[in-house]
Amino acid sequence: MYKRVMRPISLSLAVCLVLSPMTLAGENDFKQPIKVDSKSQFVDGKSKTSIFREDVHITQGSLSIDADEVEVIAIEGEGREVFIARGQPAVYGQTMDDGSRIKAVANEIRYQVSNSTLTLTGNAELQQNSSKVSGDSIVFNMELEQLIAQGTDDDEGRVTTIFQPDSLRSNDKKESPADPQPDDDKGSQP
Repeated sequence: MYKRVMRPISLSLAVCLVLSPMTLAGENDFKQPIKVDSKSQFVDGKSKTSIFREDVHITQGSLSIDADEVEVIAIEGEGREVFIARGQPAVYGQTMDDGSRIKAVANEIRYQVSNSTLTLTGNAELQQNSSKVSGDSIVFNMELEQLIAQGTDDDEGRVTTIFQPDSLRSNDKKESPADPQPDDDKGSQP
């Protein structure tokens, strides 16, 4: 009984942590052990649902998920799981192969394995390097690299996208020498 219940959970968690395709994500992450840390856990073997609650931290290499609750729904079988991280906010982050860091923040982060889609709902933000998209909801197909962002239904709901030019990113990485400062002993003249 113990092994039968733990096997679906292990498979579900392994898929949960593969939130972006291998070509974009840090490939070494997927060779690392998966660690789930929460204050409570509920497993329903019949419905193939697992719920991790209270201060949930999931890590695998550079990949991390922090949420108040993570629900794993595996009723449709392996490769068709749905993972739902909820929080104020829930946070997903991972270092890509090129060294850049991707971060997703929302009240709810839903990952559908079958179509490699990440759906961020409620105060949603997706950031990579110094560029970011924010809105009420963001749907990102990681395999196709397609993004749809929407504001709220009211008149004030807007989507904001910030692109940083390469020149600004390059300047941020360079350290500029400090401006020469006059010695206090020598004084300065106006």
